[in-house]
Amino acid sequence: MKNLCLLILLCNTVLAWGQDKGEVILISGDFSFTEGPARDSLGNIYFTDQPNNRIWKYSSGGQLSLFLEPAGRSNGLYIDQEGYIIACADQNNELWRISTTTKQKEVLVKGYKSKKLNGPNDLWISKQGIIYLSDPYYQRSYWTRTKSELPEAVYKLVGTELQNLDADFGRPNGIVGSPDGTLLYVADIGASKTYVYDILDDGALANKKLFCARGSDGMTVDQNGNLYLTGDGVFVYNAQGEQIKHIRVPAKWTANVCFGGSNNEYLFITASEKVFKIYPDWL
Repeated sequence: MKNLCLLILLCNTVLAWGQDKGEVILISGDFSFTEGPARDSLGNIYFTDQPNNRIWKYSSGGQLSLFLEPAGRSNGLYIDQEGYIIACADQNNELWRISTTTKQKEVLVKGYKSKKLNGPNDLWISKQGIIYLSDPYYQRSYWTRTKSELPEAVYKLVGTELQNLDADFGRPNGIVGSPDGTLLYVADIGASKTYVYDILDDGALANKKLFCARGSDGMTVDQNGNLYLTGDGVFVYNAQGEQIKHIRVPAKWTANVCFGGSNNEYLFITASEKVFKIYPDWL
């Protein structure tokens, strides 16, 4: 009897676990505009509510809590190898490093060649610790300036040195590297295109090629090398640039995505005033 009860319990658990596979699940809809989801080493997700100047945390156990306020009007986030949040702090066009334990912040980048950046938007960090970031110009209501000082470009930060890698874009936005760190994807949302570069040993970019004729706000990759683009839901492309899936998201605009959870099993989606997760049934 005891073994039978355990078997029934196991079956019910498996059924309950499988019910949400492939289903878009609402975590919360109590925000103004969500962005920048990023996973730490434990599977916790940090994301921003930019208009409300907050960073939130969604634990791998399913608890939602306010992490930081004010948060420099942070947009895109990424967790570095030491567990710090690297944030595109849009309020003063800076790049911040935030401790997840003390919440203390350090300004990594204030500008480029004595000029203000347009507004760091999204970023990715290589295994070598090189930070790649996009810097489009989106006029903000909380800025006093009304025009850009620099071309809209993609940069890399090595140590304290910021280098302009490519300024040939309509409006660069989403950015992410391949799982093996050999490729960098950059979305030109202004031109409705996404490009792919080879990453050289020194971190430089080479061989820029059109990956697909679709732009994106934020983006991520899965363990199979599939690329996830956002906008009207989530569009999934294989490594050959072929669309293999479209995830419909019940929100006006899908801004960004990342994988997280205790086993990296969920795709987290920030979309307008909401945050969702989905257990992919295509992987």
